[in-house]
Amino acid sequence: MRRWLNRLTAHAPASPWRGWLCEPGSLTARCQRHCREFRVRVLRQGCCRPLADEAGRVRLPVREVLLECDGVPVIFAHSVLASPRSGRLGRWFAHLGSRSLGSLLFTHPGFKRGPIEFLRIDRHHPLHRRVCAVAGEAPAFWARRSRHVLGSGSVLVTEVFLPAITSLRRPVAVSAGGN
Repeated sequence: MRRWLNRLTAHAPASPWRGWLCEPGSLTARCQRHCREFRVRVLRQGCCRPLADEAGRVRLPVREVLLECDGVPVIFAHSVLASPRSGRLGRWFAHLGSRSLGSLLFTHPGFKRGPIEFLRIDRHHPLHRRVCAVAGEAPAFWARRSRHVLGSGSVLVTEVFLPAITSLRRPVAVSAGGN
């Protein structure tokens, strides 16, 4: 399996992928600015063994969701808590439902985000098959991940960008009143 990179090369990826991969803020908030209807579709949530490049052999809380803009999947998100008992972070994680994890990570003042890492996920990465199952076949997908820390707890968030993200170009104008 290829290693995650701590920076992008000068030529890869090309625009418009680079802007999404390097977004310093919440991808949830950015998606919401680019569509009329934003939705989080929970695909999987519970304790299971994390991926080989995430943690050891202990079963940990894992959550996988699709972020959809106007009914179209644009991001596949895979999140893993650092320990089975993660205090308030674990409780929040367990009760997110169809809310986005990003809405918590970027609004609670106690979170600190670690460095962003990048990877082009291909058929050799275990997430590739899961992403293809919900988003359609593709030879590879760009992804990023970062660790968000709150006190002694942390969550590793991997965001895989789906081809439809490139069609989200301009923020949607908000109506200023009734008819």
